[in-house]
Amino acid sequence: MANLLKRISNRYLRIQIGRTPQQNLFYGFLTYILVGSFLLSLPFLQKTSPSILDNIFIATSAVSTTGLVTISVFDTYNMGGQFIVMLLFQIGGIGYLTFTTFMLLSTTRRITRWHKSILSSEFTLPVTIKIKDFLKSVILFTLIMEIIGTILFFIAFKMNGMATGEALWNALFHSISAFCTAGFSLFNSGFTEYVDDGFINFIISFLAICGSLGFIVVTDFVLWFKNKKHKLSFTTKIILVGFLILLSFGFSFFYFFEPTVASLDGASRSYAAFFQAMTAMTTVGFNTVDFGAFAMPMLVATVFLMYIGASPSGTAGGMKITTLTAVLAIMKSRLRGSKRITFFGRKIPFERLYIATSSFIFYTSIIFLGVFILTFTEGFNLESIIFEVASALGTVGLSMGITGDLSSIGKIVIILLMFIGRLGVLTFGLAIWSKQASKEGEETYLEDDIAV
Repeated sequence: MANLLKRISNRYLRIQIGRTPQQNLFYGFLTYILVGSFLLSLPFLQKTSPSILDNIFIATSAVSTTGLVTISVFDTYNMGGQFIVMLLFQIGGIGYLTFTTFMLLSTTRRITRWHKSILSSEFTLPVTIKIKDFLKSVILFTLIMEIIGTILFFIAFKMNGMATGEALWNALFHSISAFCTAGFSLFNSGFTEYVDDGFINFIISFLAICGSLGFIVVTDFVLWFKNKKHKLSFTTKIILVGFLILLSFGFSFFYFFEPTVASLDGASRSYAAFFQAMTAMTTVGFNTVDFGAFAMPMLVATVFLMYIGASPSGTAGGMKITTLTAVLAIMKSRLRGSKRITFFGRKIPFERLYIATSSFIFYTSIIFLGVFILTFTEGFNLESIIFEVASALGTVGLSMGITGDLSSIGKIVIILLMFIGRLGVLTFGLAIWSKQASKEGEETYLEDDIAV
C-alpha cells in the first residue's frame, strides 16, 4: 500500500513538473473548486438541498473571491458548510501554493524552482522585490489584518446587539471575506442595514483597501521601514496614485449624481458614496445600498470601476490599475509622436507594455463575449447583463439582483467568467494555448506590413 501511494505521488509530481506554470495554476484552482463543490454537496453540511450546479457556483465564487451567489449561504449551509465556503475564499485570496510554499520556506529556508515559477506566474512582481520577502509579507500581513478585522467586527456586532457566539462567528467570516475581497456575507441583505453605521463602514473599507492595494505595496513598505535606503518601486507609486484618483472619481460621482445616495441624510450620504466607490474599486463586493435602483450613469461609472479593479498581486480582481496605466502611456506617447513610452518620467519596458495591451484586449473581448452569450440565454435588460458580466470577470460580486434567476446556461457562463477572472485572462489563455503557441513559435514566418 505504501509503495502504491508513493508511485501515485511520484506520478502526480511528474505530471505537475511536465506542465507549464499557467497550466498548474489552471488545474490547481480547478481542483480547489471541484473539492469545494463536493464538500458543499455533503448533506450533513447543508440546511436545505441545493442543486449540484448551485454548489459548483458557490465553490467557484468562493475560490475566485467573487461573492456572486445564486442561493443564500446562510439559509443553505450550516456552520460546517459556511466554514468550507470561508476556507475556499481564504485559499482563493492568498493564492494557489502561497501557504504551502511559505511553510516550505520556513522549514527548509529555500523554495524549489517549480514553486518559484508558479508563484512568478500568479504574482507579477517588480525586479526590486524578491519572492521570499513577498511570501513572508503575504502570510504575515494576511494573518495580522484578519485578526484585527475579527476583533473590530466583534466589537461592532456586539454593539449592535448580537449574542457573543454569533458575533464571533460573523466577525471571523466577514473579516476574512472583506480582506480577501470575497464579498460573501451571512446576511441575506448584505450590509444595507448598516448604511449609516460609520464603524462597520470603516472596518470593511479598511480591510478591503489593505487587501486590494496588493502585497507588492505591503512588501515595498515593509522593506522601506526596515531600510530607509530602500526606494518604493515605480509599481507601488503608480498603484497608490491611480487608486486615489479613481476612488476620488467614484466618490464624487456617487455623492453628487446618484439619487439613491443623495436621498440619505448627514454622514450617511458620505458613507454610502465612499462605500459604493470603494466596493467596486477594491472588488470586495459588499454593498450598503441597492445597485438595482441606481441611475444609468452611475451604473456605467460602477462598471468602469469594476472593469479597472485595483492592484496586481493582491486580493482584488479587475483588469488592474497598472494595465490601465500602461495602455494610457502608449496612447499618450503615440499622440505626442514619441517612440519612447513613458509614465511619470520613467520608460516602461516593452515586455510590460506587450503584456498590458494583450491583457486589455483579451479582457475586453471576454466581457463582450460573455454579454453576447447572455443576451441569447437570458431575458434581462442589457445593463443588468453587462453589470453581471463585468462583476463576474472582475471577481467583484456586485449584482443588480439577477444572479439567482439566471438559467442553467447563464450560471455556467458566469462560473467560467469568475474562474477566468481569478486566474487572470492571460494566465487562462496561456494555460489553454501554451503548447500550441510553443509549436508555432518554432516555425518561421515571412515579415509583411499592415496598414493601421
